[in-house]
Amino acid sequence: MRIRRIQLASGEICHASERPDGSLERLQGSVTTGFSPTGHSIAGGKLLAPVEPTAIMCIGLNYRRHAEEGGQAIPQHPVLFMKTPSTLQNPEDPIVLPRKLRSDMVDYECELAVVIGRTCLNVSREDALKYVLGYTCANDVSARDWQRNGGGGQWCRGKTFATFCPLGPVLVTADEISDPGKLGIRTILNSRTMQDWNTSDMIFDVPTLIEFLSASTVLAAGTVILTGTPHGVGFAQNPPLFLQPGDSVSIEIDGIGRLTNPVVEETV
Repeated sequence: MRIRRIQLASGEICHASERPDGSLERLQGSVTTGFSPTGHSIAGGKLLAPVEPTAIMCIGLNYRRHAEEGGQAIPQHPVLFMKTPSTLQNPEDPIVLPRKLRSDMVDYECELAVVIGRTCLNVSREDALKYVLGYTCANDVSARDWQRNGGGGQWCRGKTFATFCPLGPVLVTADEISDPGKLGIRTILNSRTMQDWNTSDMIFDVPTLIEFLSASTVLAAGTVILTGTPHGVGFAQNPPLFLQPGDSVSIEIDGIGRLTNPVVEETV
């Protein structure tokens, strides 16, 4: 299924599946309990991020070419950091450049997001995909001046500003993605393709990440895993290229769709 999370004109929030003809069928259930069709059509509404994460776990340096462009050694283990759920942003809603705590080096990162559908602990690599509900697009927006040495190497500070985790546009259930390790993934900034690669370049694939993250650690249903970004990020351009007010940035993943957000400046 291709699942949308939408806000109806009444203010109610619900999930709906996309039919082949483009119409929407209301679903019952949730990310944590699973979804089933109701047979009832709905007209649609405001498109929201397809999941409200219980946690957002992120992997750095997980594409070989990205590690190379940053002058980093290939890591021996997945490099874990976290985003707070308050970073979540909807499709078409703005990425806000922080000004209260200023950053002038806000960067894009296209990422495949994995949504855990069943709470798990100590999962083997062989069983890992059984716990995946589905996949969506993510933009791991990053304030490089805070993340890197100029800000004291504060990854959490640089990654957790409000609106810094757009997700969407839909959640594609795992049965429709036969191999998450063979997906084209792209970033388009103002009609210019900045990143264009494939998830096959991941250093640690999705099953390996789930095995690592669940080791002695509970992954609750609704956990979102951002699996890393390929080469082509803004800080590695010559000269470096960062997001500016008025920009439009889109993340595309084959079989999932396009996540687009405008960029605005925070008003303080």
